[in-house]
Amino acid sequence: MEQNKESTVASLQAVKRESGKSYNQLAKETELTNVYVAQLLRRQAQLKPDTAPLLRRALPDLTEYLVREMMKPPLRSYDPNLIQDPTVYRLNEAVMHFGESIKEIINEEFGDGIMSAIDFYCSVDKIQGVDGKDRVVVTFDGKYLPHSEQKSEHMVSRPRQ
Repeated sequence: MEQNKESTVASLQAVKRESGKSYNQLAKETELTNVYVAQLLRRQAQLKPDTAPLLRRALPDLTEYLVREMMKPPLRSYDPNLIQDPTVYRLNEAVMHFGESIKEIINEEFGDGIMSAIDFYCSVDKIQGVDGKDRVVVTFDGKYLPHSEQKSEHMVSRPRQ
């Protein structure tokens, strides 16, 4: 399965490269976020039936086989060596450095809970800072999920006596 994913991703990346389009262009044409388009083309997200025609229009060289592969539930995995890439390392470092404070603010604003990584949107944008230099803006937009109090009476699977 992993080998199939690798060859599928290589083919998808080749189609994107040959199109000459950026992730931002593809996002605009498919009405998705730029990160979600990248996730689709890396087989980290599932292509939905309603979106398939938009993606095929944006990337006409997508074969029927690739579209069918993209519509299967993906194996959401990553290469452990990915952390060695400086960009990925710095993103991880930023989350680790700011994570405790972010968690504290989430708890203060919402209560005891977490941000969903499933009901989640992510985008990367380029803006100009006050000093005129380019800046990277990464937006994590996740649904708030409160932790539940685990009362035995609410357990559907609890043993009957």
